[in-house]
Amino acid sequence: MLVVTVAGAQSPTMEKKPLDVPYVPTHESLVEEMLSMARVGGNDLLYDLGSGDGRIVITAARKFGTRGVGYDLDPERISEARENARRAGVTDRVRFEQQDIFTAKFNDATVVTMYLLPDVNMKLRPRLLSELKPGTRIVSHNYDLGDWQPVQRKEMDVNGINHTLYLWIVPQKSSGR
Repeated sequence: MLVVTVAGAQSPTMEKKPLDVPYVPTHESLVEEMLSMARVGGNDLLYDLGSGDGRIVITAARKFGTRGVGYDLDPERISEARENARRAGVTDRVRFEQQDIFTAKFNDATVVTMYLLPDVNMKLRPRLLSELKPGTRIVSHNYDLGDWQPVQRKEMDVNGINHTLYLWIVPQKSSGR
């Protein structure tokens, strides 16, 4: 049996798919503030939706001992995130998966972070409200969740560009009465 490996070839689970959001990394100072707003700690399980190079998940693991999962559609970003986690020494606390955030499982999260686009946020909103446990913290960079009022909103200037961070806490479920 002859097995040939082609450098740069992608496995079937790492195929290139059309992206809903362009890759724009969150500046490190914003990452720090997002994690601070969410008050992450060692007992948290953080999911970063559209995780890119993994910086939010990796920073949470390295600085706060948080366990984390990053989902992204781009196989190149997943490979980069895995390598960044290896370099940071946090592979025992984090994992990165090529997943569609509209179908991926994240209902066990205690914290969700995202830097997506307004239409993507709005498409995700019903899942965030129905699938996440009450008390789960959600932090978004630059884009809100429509008329769902954040519990905290913070404006930050980074290199002359204004950014807005939003924090929501998933409310108690209605008892249906």
